[in-house]
Amino acid sequence: MASTKFASDPGVTSVLKDFSQRIASKAPLAQNGVAASNGIANGKAAKPFKAEIVWFNAIGFLILHLITVYGIYLGIFHASVLTDIWAFVVGFVSAESVLLGAHRLYTHRSYKATFPLRLLIVLWQTVSSQNCLWVWVRDHRQHHKYSDTDADPHNASRGFFFSHIGWLMVRKHPAVFEAGRKVDMSDIEADWLVMFQKKYYNILYVLLSILFPTVVPVYCWGETWWNSFIISFITRAFVVLNFAWMVNSWAHLYGTHPFNNDIMPSESRLVSFLTFGEGWHNFHHTFPWDYRAAEFGQNFNFTCSIIEFFEKIGWAYDLKAAPEDLVRRRALRTGDGTHPRYNKNGVPEHLVPEPDPEDELLDEDDSGMVKDKKTNSKKTAASLTTAKDKSREKQG
Repeated sequence: MASTKFASDPGVTSVLKDFSQRIASKAPLAQNGVAASNGIANGKAAKPFKAEIVWFNAIGFLILHLITVYGIYLGIFHASVLTDIWAFVVGFVSAESVLLGAHRLYTHRSYKATFPLRLLIVLWQTVSSQNCLWVWVRDHRQHHKYSDTDADPHNASRGFFFSHIGWLMVRKHPAVFEAGRKVDMSDIEADWLVMFQKKYYNILYVLLSILFPTVVPVYCWGETWWNSFIISFITRAFVVLNFAWMVNSWAHLYGTHPFNNDIMPSESRLVSFLTFGEGWHNFHHTFPWDYRAAEFGQNFNFTCSIIEFFEKIGWAYDLKAAPEDLVRRRALRTGDGTHPRYNKNGVPEHLVPEPDPEDELLDEDDSGMVKDKKTNSKKTAASLTTAKDKSREKQG
């Protein structure tokens, strides 16, 4: 097999240089017991990652993207407008099953869901063409735990192309395998719905992601099999996938850092617009257990509104959100000064919050719960913050 080097893209060199400078003084190229370089070693740039290309994947993705462009042409000039609408609806619902389901529910446990909602999530997540829920959750928990290091499956410090799609075209870095084996998946494996999907994923994928979207236009309004297959399956899937991949690439390389200037994930209005609210990434990586995945819940955050709708009808409950005072203190302490309200500009030095030991109690573990470091016990973010607020009230 051939090898290639994934060095940083020219367009992101300055971003990576700035990131390297910000973390060069911080040590440790090992996280949670896994050697995982951030792309620097002892303050110097690490050697470019030599990755072995998986040619089947690389050529396959090229062909499928060309077919996607052809599908857009078919949708504009040859297919029924109903087929285009159908492809959009299937793409939207399947994407939301990933955003509010695989991501905010199963990975981060930012809220709880009743059986009907969990069933819908599992079925529609299968349609999304983003692997089974078990694999999705494991990879994303690993991404948060080792973000932008060699143990991160889509390490953004390797550049835009690698973090967008290149990571799917090469053999995984050894650190990814090592870290992946350490991700706690016990809560996911206790969910029989998720494990049923994992066991029968290939069959379910053919039925739900390929046949179901293709058959409906043919039998309901007389679309051709060819147009329906290309538009409702391939084009629909790969347009959604590219929007999803932008969270891994664009939202880690371009944007502001109002909450934590020591990490690469950033705030991106563009990505938030394209992904219904997943682009407020600096907030999300700072407070991953917040169901809103953003400080301003409904500002380009349609997914947040959908979760709140399900809460109103009783299908979602125990929604967790970061208290405003916690957000304020964190932005003032570690933000880059771009927060519209909470920044150090014009704030006297003595009013800038000192590091608060209580803030450090909120530390997410693999299961999406938060761990109280003092007691080593697991609690929900909501219960921890409520306890902290009550403690402050007594002190006040």
